[in-house]
Amino acid sequence: MRVIDLLNNSKKTAFSFEILPPLKGNSFSKVCSIIDKLKDFDPQYINITTHHSENIYQETEGGVIKKINVRKRPGTVAIAAAIQYHYGITAVPHVICKGFTKMETEYALLDLNFLKVHDLLLLRGDSNKLDPDQMLPGQSHEHTTDLQEQVNDFNRGIACDGSLFEKMETPFSYGVACYPEKHEEAPNMGSDIAFLKQKIENGAEYAVTQMFFDNQKYFDFVERCRVEGINAPIIPGIKPIVLMNQLTVLPKIFRSEIPETLAAELRKCKTDEETKIVGIEWSIQQCKELIASGVPSLHFYTLMATDSVRQIAKAVY
Repeated sequence: MRVIDLLNNSKKTAFSFEILPPLKGNSFSKVCSIIDKLKDFDPQYINITTHHSENIYQETEGGVIKKINVRKRPGTVAIAAAIQYHYGITAVPHVICKGFTKMETEYALLDLNFLKVHDLLLLRGDSNKLDPDQMLPGQSHEHTTDLQEQVNDFNRGIACDGSLFEKMETPFSYGVACYPEKHEEAPNMGSDIAFLKQKIENGAEYAVTQMFFDNQKYFDFVERCRVEGINAPIIPGIKPIVLMNQLTVLPKIFRSEIPETLAAELRKCKTDEETKIVGIEWSIQQCKELIASGVPSLHFYTLMATDSVRQIAKAVY
């Protein structure tokens, strides 16, 4: 069942979460250890991130510096299929523009179709760690709207080289990302919302927000979207704070403002364990308010926070 159908058919605020593929060399059991802690709360779907390769530089025995291209977290397609078959839970692999050619994207779509994984989250992806030779001008997509066009064509039986093939029995469905506090590259919120509207008009069925810690920013964002005619579900993304340094790291990396009420409590913490407790308590109150407002789902970012997410879900579901 498509994510949009799961959301529409859910009698209460749905529960979902996002995981990373295991580091290269680690087994599927690493993924299971996360899912097993959270499956009791009836997750409607599970997102799996994808990561482009990175260039690293290593010195050989002869003293020569050699550039090596590595994928630290391969296997998004395989992990998505394994989750769906092992747990019977809808898997949503991320498909990104940056670091992948259009042909590589097409191969991923072919594999996902064979594996009967037909829900996607389409994203531009982070280009900060890409070297110039990995930018692939003309070979990769620049924006999510370009990636949407390829997926839409694929659903119609059109390959990226323009050739035709037999249409799939089950077309891909997909969501996109959105930003209650504005994407860092957007000149203003109005422009950001206009691009989100374009993505919805191009076929995105729902949007998932970047993490936020102030519910009012989410409520204001949704209201502005509705005024602009965006009626698709907008799913709040929740990230429990678990480490002391996240007070400064998260706003810097994700441009997510931490309210002073929360920041003041975090500044009192002397250990990561104290920080984790504050993060759990804040997220519980955040989630309760969001559920009371009737949000379609709560989507949790579990990186380094699986135990926190479990405690939060236990308190609100």
